[in-house]
Amino acid sequence: MSRYLISTWEPEVPAFWQSQGKATANRNLWISIPALMLAFAVWMVWSVVVVNLPNIGFTYSTNQLFWLAAVPGLSGATLRIFYSFMVPIFGGRKWTAISTASLLLPAIGIGYAVQDPTTGYPTMLVLALLCGFGGGNFASSMANISFFFPKAQKGYALGMNAGLGNLGVSAVQFVVPLVITAAVFGGEPQTWTRAGVVKEMWLQNAGFIWVPFIALTALAAWFGMNDLASAKASFAEQAVIFRRKHNWLMCWLYVGTFGSFIGYSAAFPLLTTTLFPQVDPLQYAFLGPLVGALARVAGGWISDKLGGAVVTLWTFVAMIAAVIGVLQFLPLQGNAGNFWGFFWMFMALFACTGVGNASTFRMIPVIFLTLHQRAAKGKPEPVQQQAVVNANKEAAAVLGFTSAVAAYGAFFIPKSYGTSIALTGSPGAALWCFIGFYATCIAITWWYYSRKGAEMPC
Repeated sequence: MSRYLISTWEPEVPAFWQSQGKATANRNLWISIPALMLAFAVWMVWSVVVVNLPNIGFTYSTNQLFWLAAVPGLSGATLRIFYSFMVPIFGGRKWTAISTASLLLPAIGIGYAVQDPTTGYPTMLVLALLCGFGGGNFASSMANISFFFPKAQKGYALGMNAGLGNLGVSAVQFVVPLVITAAVFGGEPQTWTRAGVVKEMWLQNAGFIWVPFIALTALAAWFGMNDLASAKASFAEQAVIFRRKHNWLMCWLYVGTFGSFIGYSAAFPLLTTTLFPQVDPLQYAFLGPLVGALARVAGGWISDKLGGAVVTLWTFVAMIAAVIGVLQFLPLQGNAGNFWGFFWMFMALFACTGVGNASTFRMIPVIFLTLHQRAAKGKPEPVQQQAVVNANKEAAAVLGFTSAVAAYGAFFIPKSYGTSIALTGSPGAALWCFIGFYATCIAITWWYYSRKGAEMPC
């Protein structure tokens, strides 16, 4: 038996937790966090790369650039569906190491491809698809960490893993603009030209900068993490969630919160430079994901105090107000628009998505615990105890699966902008569609979870 496989894991037993469980769980968490940060960075790297491609000689259309920003979201979300179930099948240690190492493929590929302006568009699309490896990692990472911690500390552990992991989006939009200004990894510079300004750029660093960190983190996961025998489960055992109505309802709501966060993050730099060409979006782009990631921490605390459903409901109301605000500041029919109004409305929108990410994730465990406890009410104590165990397993699977479905926002939001601009010359039509979607989220949250007499108050 492997020395990395733990056959007995009882985090709910205080003596076990204090003597060995806590240290082991924290070690796995603190290796998981940088692995997830790198995954988000690679997943979102195209949000920065596409802004610079036209300025160094690539002749792609605006719609093609939005496709490059959107495609990692499509592949990442699809991979999350499968990654949601991988930890119980393969083991958290092995899967974290392998999935982290897979990020080397797009990171190295981008580093070489952007050095040649004649690189074909299909090649760039393939590299964008491969960046989806980073998107898939969130589902397996959250499922893995949830097994290590006792019920009383799952919120802390998942919040740290998700919140600090989400910072990878902000990191890539902050770090890449810095490292592409110097020959960090050598190679010939590209000539960057825009509005009469000419300078040298090493865009290959946008991919290469992550390579040593990915390699070191994959090795740390392989040699420093653990697999839990008690976390083993087949796909068939986990597939019960597909018969749960609330799994699908929470998928819809999480598309509205996390799907919005990751979609706006992917598209914000390119949307900004398209609407306000006089502005360098990379000076500000990292702030949106940063605000959203930090707001997720605050959202968890607020949801613990007020309840996840009521926070989710009012978050969607605030998101509609913020999108209406964005619409007021768009350039339109000769009107140059107002960048700072646009920017601050988007910051409010990012903050709302962060709060909503936390409040919806807080709802899921409560919903499934209530569901199983209702079914076991009045039955013998062992049955009631097993109901709690089953609820935790289902909640973990639902957390992963909802994150998979919601990640399609990273595709649909950039693509919606691109299509709207191509058809109408403005992203306004896409934004009105988002408002309509948030209205459905308000209705679902109110009817099923937050109103007096709701089916599943949480």
